[in-house]
Amino acid sequence: QLLALPGIGEYTAAAVASFAYGQRHAVLDTNVRRVLARAVTGVQYPPNATTAAERKLARALLPEEQERAARWAAASMELGALVCTAKKESCHRCPIAAQCAWRLAGKPAHDGPPRRGQTYAGTDRQVRGRLLAVLRDAAGPVPQAALDQVWQEPVQRARALDGLVADGLVEPLADGLYRLPLS
Repeated sequence: QLLALPGIGEYTAAAVASFAYGQRHAVLDTNVRRVLARAVTGVQYPPNATTAAERKLARALLPEEQERAARWAAASMELGALVCTAKKESCHRCPIAAQCAWRLAGKPAHDGPPRRGQTYAGTDRQVRGRLLAVLRDAAGPVPQAALDQVWQEPVQRARALDGLVADGLVEPLADGLYRLPLS
């Protein structure tokens, strides 16, 4: 049902189902994928795009009990975000270091396709975030002129705002006002 909502993809649906409803779903963000690549498959980085094999592995590792599975999802995300990071892993702090296939193999360097960095500056994601921040911080509806101040490039700003409206994350009102949806 979550996947049917506008703007909700596989990761977000699994995260909401797991964290908000305590359901058993494999939550595969970049951090979790890196933890699984290192700890289980013994490689430094996962493939550039999520694969069917990664999904299968993540589901196989999930505890059967829903509550434990939800905690597992949160814990594996935190492990990747705080300990098993992309650039400066802290194996000495890792609770699974003794079983980590990558560490046990001597931390072999990545030998796959070049890693592409995920840029944020100047992207539509950044513009969307700035627009949402203005709306989130406002006590009421926000005029178009206030939103125009967050980004100087008008075409990109309009595209970002249109996308937020299409995704149901922003509600346009009469007289050029905008707000976050009430429900």
